[in-house]
Amino acid sequence: MDSDDEMAAAMLEDSCDDEDFYDGGGDGDEDSDPDSPVVSYDGLMDHDSDDFDDLSSSQPIYYPRSQNFIILNEDDIQQRQEESITQISTVLSISRVAASILLRHYNWSVSKVNDEWFADEEKVRKTVGLLESGTPLPDDQELTCGICFENYPRDRMRAVACGHPFCVLCWQGYIRTSINDGPGCLNLRCPDPSCGAVVGHDMVNELASKDDEKKYIRYFLRSFIEDNRKTKWCPAPGCDYAVDFTVGGGNFDVTCHCAHSFCWNCVEEAHRPVDCKTVSKWIMKNSAESENMNWILANSKPCPKCKRPIEKNQGCMHITCTPPCKFEFCWLCLGAWSEHGERTGGFYACNRYEVAKQEGVYDEAEKRREMAKNSLERYTHYYERWATNQSSRQRAIENLHQMQTVHLEKLSDKQRQPESQLKFIIEAWQQIVECRRVLKWTYAYGFYLDEKEHAKKQFFEYLQGEAESGLERLHQCAEKEFQGYLNSEGPSQEFNEFRTKLAGLTSVTKNYFENLVRALENGLSDVDSHTVSSRAGSSQAAGGGSGKGRSSKGKGSTSSRSSSSRNTDDSGHWSCEHCTYANVRSSTVCEMCQRHR
Repeated sequence: MDSDDEMAAAMLEDSCDDEDFYDGGGDGDEDSDPDSPVVSYDGLMDHDSDDFDDLSSSQPIYYPRSQNFIILNEDDIQQRQEESITQISTVLSISRVAASILLRHYNWSVSKVNDEWFADEEKVRKTVGLLESGTPLPDDQELTCGICFENYPRDRMRAVACGHPFCVLCWQGYIRTSINDGPGCLNLRCPDPSCGAVVGHDMVNELASKDDEKKYIRYFLRSFIEDNRKTKWCPAPGCDYAVDFTVGGGNFDVTCHCAHSFCWNCVEEAHRPVDCKTVSKWIMKNSAESENMNWILANSKPCPKCKRPIEKNQGCMHITCTPPCKFEFCWLCLGAWSEHGERTGGFYACNRYEVAKQEGVYDEAEKRREMAKNSLERYTHYYERWATNQSSRQRAIENLHQMQTVHLEKLSDKQRQPESQLKFIIEAWQQIVECRRVLKWTYAYGFYLDEKEHAKKQFFEYLQGEAESGLERLHQCAEKEFQGYLNSEGPSQEFNEFRTKLAGLTSVTKNYFENLVRALENGLSDVDSHTVSSRAGSSQAAGGGSGKGRSSKGKGSTSSRSSSSRNTDDSGHWSCEHCTYANVRSSTVCEMCQRHR
């Protein structure tokens, strides 16, 4: 390869045949016929909350082509839970209440329950508190409650399998307190301190109040997700969907039905091409006090008397510390101002400082301050661009929502075309939203890229710059050029050209970003450090420049022909080196950017 441009072009070859993690896929719902439930569910999860409506209506949904996760709603969770209970109850020949107790103890793993049960049933029963044979209440007319020690008729007493009698009022108080304490109520045991017999759903359903019963059922339902290693709740605010994930695909990105994309591994927002460890470090750095200390070290000096940091942003070298200190000193040498005057250089200079600096007195402090300043400037460079792309993505999400709810219908009336033929505009905005997310995380990637790997850093910055340029072209077309057709008085003859251009830019940008993600996830493994470094040096020596448009300059005809041949795919199309648009073989000028082949 003769340039970074050719390396980028090679990276983009055959992109359409690769796995496309932006494309749509099915929701993967499974159908089955559950038996009667152990507990009665009645709309426990509120899918109609304001937060959920705002979230689902304002963001696009992306699914990978080979989807390795299934989104579960309340009915799906209940169905799977009941299927597991039915399976254990049938195989082990035990009641459904007992089956649910076993499954909760073993984190809803059917295979784990079967293995442990058939290995040592007695041990499992003892561990869980599931007695093999129940002990009935004594046949006496009156029984004494083991909590309040009052005598009650036999029909006012209750007991679990162990047979320890307690009155209904004490049972109700015991159950109510346990439920109010949280999900621990699912592991309720007999109130007798010396007894470990488990309290099942049947007892709770019989004695708990309606409100407490609803709380218990909610805890029971949520335990199926929270105790299961294969499932997690969507972390988006106001969302009650869960995700069943199949590990092993290498891609941890999950997109919920509420449109929130997150990483299954770390539950942060989706962050390809950056790994979870880098994301954790980046988020920690953004919130850490270390950057505040770096800023203080780089932009302030301590008062010589009270040691409080002072920032000097204008004025002369005469500094007065704030009350109660009020110490007056020279900003340069930090000496008392009473020892300064015309003989030391006046208000805007300090001879003492210059002499001491030449003698190396301030070398260590200045070195530390300079290092802190450089570190802060570097971090600020990446963070500002990371934050800018985040805010741009949020605005793009808002624009997409407005496009779906307002502009599309208006454009359909103006251009006299059905909304079904204007979906290319929605697709463009969806791609902008996704590309803004990817571009945002490339800045975290660049911040942690090893400074010593000059070739990789150079190539990364080139790819990032091209990605930014391509995305800006798409964004401008979808936003600025679109406004002209939206505000026109009637149908425009150029609208079909706009359709072709926007659809083409969407496809080009999508392909480029897909390959950018793959390249960064592979650690830019295609870069040969020695070759690229040598080529960069010889290119600058020969051409005297290193601009991003250097791909078409200073190259011989042989190189151009080889590059052209390399960018021609099996279908007879050639890929433009500037914008990567796939043009027909007979064309000599790129239909998208008007660059010559």
